Amino acid sequence: MAFDRLEAMRAFCRIVELGSFTRAADALGLAKTTVSGQVLALETQLGVKLLHRTTRRVTPTSEGNAYYERARVVLDDIDELETSVSQSRGAARGRVKVEMPSPLGRFLIIPSLPDFVARHPLIHLDLGCSERVVDLVQEGVDCAIRGGEVSTPDLVCKPIGKMRFVLCATPQYLAQHPPLQHPRDLAALHFLAFVFPASGRQKVNVLHRGEERFVIEQEPTMRFNSGGAYIAAAEAGLGFVGIPRAEAEQPLADGRLVEMLPQWQLESMPMSLVYPYSRRLSARVRAFADWATEVMGNDPLWRP
Repeated sequence: MAFDRLEAMRAFCRIVELGSFTRAADALGLAKTTVSGQVLALETQLGVKLLHRTTRRVTPTSEGNAYYERARVVLDDIDELETSVSQSRGAARGRVKVEMPSPLGRFLIIPSLPDFVARHPLIHLDLGCSERVVDLVQEGVDCAIRGGEVSTPDLVCKPIGKMRFVLCATPQYLAQHPPLQHPRDLAALHFLAFVFPASGRQKVNVLHRGEERFVIEQEPTMRFNSGGAYIAAAEAGLGFVGIPRAEAEQPLADGRLVEMLPQWQLESMPMSLVYPYSRRLSARVRAFADWATEVMGNDPLWRP
């Protein structure tokens, strides 16, 4: 079979990004032997060793790192060229892999997707919704929407909205305690905390009323690392929670939960669109990014 340098370059780049021949082969939909053969042929063609191979991990050599940086640019340019040619005959096309927090996906992005499909019928989405912070490069993710401060230096970060929160509990649970006059009164109630799965860090809940600020610092009765489990615990009457307002809308509307201290506002979480510095946004990824930014900007629960 003739040596296909572009396909070999794609295989090599995925191996560097995923650190494994097996994972790269799975991502490309090829046999591991095929991927190994492509990289071996590429090394032979170039006359240099591109990868250090061990039983546990594959890492690029210094020559491999240099080749990866240039090859990634070439492949991105080819993808962009193919997309632009396709667009000259019609709409943007291709597959876009996106990750985002579960509440954003469930309560805003997914319900709005019929509009995206109508605008971009030839773009196919791989949509991941979870509380997990993924490695965009290693997992081949084109872009992500993340909550909180983004400090990863190799990511381009564009603020696009906010996740607003509300303090709530069941009416039955609150009826068992004196009425709340001030956030200090929360100390008499059971506090249910949310823990971010990736870091194990507990979410800090900060209340504001005008210039006043109150941080809920009491010891939690229970902690949860799943948004669904967290809300289920509140609806079971186990205590009070600070949950995304979009997620609380229906339980509040039908009376399963009630808002606590409504004169105080829970601090919002900034939401940002992120993508790797090493990858320029293709037309299809930009189409999704622009659409998601528009959808968030038009919704009062999510707009900046």
